[in-house]
Amino acid sequence: MSTDPWGRVDDDGTVYVRTAEGERAVGSWQAGEPEEALAYFHRKYDELAGQVQLLEQRVRGTDLAPAQAEAGIAKLREAVADAHAIGDLQALTARLDGLTELVAQRREEVKAAREQARAEARTVKERIVAEAERIADETTHWKSGGERLRQLVEEWKAADRIDRVTEAALWKRLSAARTAFAKRRKQYFAGLDEQREGVRAAKERIVAEAEMLAGSTDWGPTAAVYRELMQQWKSAGRASREVEDELWGRFKAAQDQFFQARSAVFAERDASLAANAHVKEELLAEAEKILPVTDARAARAALRHLLERWEAAGPVPREQRDRLEGGLRRVDEAVRKAEDAEWKRSNPEARARAQSTVDQLRTSIEQLEKRLSKAQAAGRAKDVKEAEEALIARRSWLEEAERTLAEFS
Repeated sequence: MSTDPWGRVDDDGTVYVRTAEGERAVGSWQAGEPEEALAYFHRKYDELAGQVQLLEQRVRGTDLAPAQAEAGIAKLREAVADAHAIGDLQALTARLDGLTELVAQRREEVKAAREQARAEARTVKERIVAEAERIADETTHWKSGGERLRQLVEEWKAADRIDRVTEAALWKRLSAARTAFAKRRKQYFAGLDEQREGVRAAKERIVAEAEMLAGSTDWGPTAAVYRELMQQWKSAGRASREVEDELWGRFKAAQDQFFQARSAVFAERDASLAANAHVKEELLAEAEKILPVTDARAARAALRHLLERWEAAGPVPREQRDRLEGGLRRVDEAVRKAEDAEWKRSNPEARARAQSTVDQLRTSIEQLEKRLSKAQAAGRAKDVKEAEEALIARRSWLEEAERTLAEFS
């Protein structure tokens, strides 16, 4: 009989391992020396110990999922219990017990991290819903508001999921906010259309009166009426561009018809037409000095003064009238374009919309950068890629929005 601290070979060749519960037969050895049998079963033990060590390294050195780790422990625990090997099997069992405790601790950590992530996701989605509801209730910057709602939906999709009941309730509120915003925007534009329709009706009345007076020969009073109609036109507001251009063309045509007829009559009875033309040549040269327009208000004031002097100069010969009037119209058109550009640049509502868009995009970028940092720290490659793609888009939008805002400076 050969012996060993952890096992022995009996005279009949039976191989035993010593455990805390006593000896247990693990095999038999009929050929060779007992020492060879003990060495063989020690190697079996070493193989089993190597498997335990490998599992320890995976559990301690990697992010092996708790369920996988527990399955591996259970498999090795069964293997140790029925092992046909000689060695300190109790030590292997103790090591597996230690791993079981470590995996249980890791499971709790994973559970806590998951709960924390859900809590953070809930906070994010509650913030998204609150902002969407505020936009639905308060925002009148329709373009930027609609774009921000689309961004909020993308932020919702990018956030982690929470429990199903809360998720469904918050999504229902977000959908309701988007619907309410769309409804309020539709009502606004319907009201705007109604307002423009009112402007159209007012200007059609002005044009109708102007066209009725186009054939008048009561020069002085009719000219005064035309000036009053022009003031009414300016005070009426703006209709849609197509309607505005069409009605203005008719109004201007009626006005021109009257004043051209008046000029023709005056040309016949006024012998000073050549002198009038000379005066208007000088006035046109003075008007052309306004160009290029750098100060629209000052240019309009100067042109208004010139127009008064122009009207006071009287009619000019027919062959010079179109050239002189055309030159003055070109100056007036340049001043009008400068006024339109100045109005667009100084429009507080448009500037506020541009500033709001810039601010919202900057906030969105800050949030995405934080999410990217978290994803990188957690090693979530998919989330990192999504956050980086979203940042590229947002930064591109921000550059465009900042250029738009700069135009108001």
